[in-house]
Amino acid sequence: MELAYYSDYAVRLVNTEEPARGKDSLTSVEAVRELFGEASQMSRRVADADVTRFRSVRARLRAVFTAADEGDHTQAVDLLNSLLLEFPVSPQISGHDFLDEEGRPRWHMHLADHPSNATAGFAAIAAMGLAIHLTEFGADRLGLCQAAPCRNAYLDTSTNRSRRYCSDRCATRANVAAYRARKRQEAAEAERTGRTEVSSQASSTPAER
Repeated sequence: MELAYYSDYAVRLVNTEEPARGKDSLTSVEAVRELFGEASQMSRRVADADVTRFRSVRARLRAVFTAADEGDHTQAVDLLNSLLLEFPVSPQISGHDFLDEEGRPRWHMHLADHPSNATAGFAAIAAMGLAIHLTEFGADRLGLCQAAPCRNAYLDTSTNRSRRYCSDRCATRANVAAYRARKRQEAAEAERTGRTEVSSQASSTPAER
């Protein structure tokens, strides 16, 4: 089943908001349409009401990532299951766009456009994609960036489950910050040691000197 890439829908939606920075790019119909991509027919059905509905789904998806990031995998699954129940998918077999060497269709599962509204369609795809990723790789593969104040969502696809940041940029920023913190700590420790030695020498008696 070639549905794993649908999990990126969830990541893209969650990352339209940066709560710690007070930033939110999901403020217009155009912003919602960009989440679908230009080729999606669902994007043409986006209406003003979808902006508010998308924000609601975004909050619920972020809650899934937050629970998984905090190690509460049962809670993450429960939250995701509630989305799956509310926004069921419409799977179809597709293959007309992908042909093998002999010109035959490469049949695969595809999630069809939802008949209800744009939000329901996107939510169904995002929830199903995230569910497939979770069941295939584990709930601990859903994370939130550790480079404060970022907290963007990411899917850990590393071989040793070592990913902690949403991007190389955040990883570099966190490493630089940690290096500077260590240097400040070393400098402070050296200063304290120097003061202790000076104080010890000043308090010693002439005979001791």
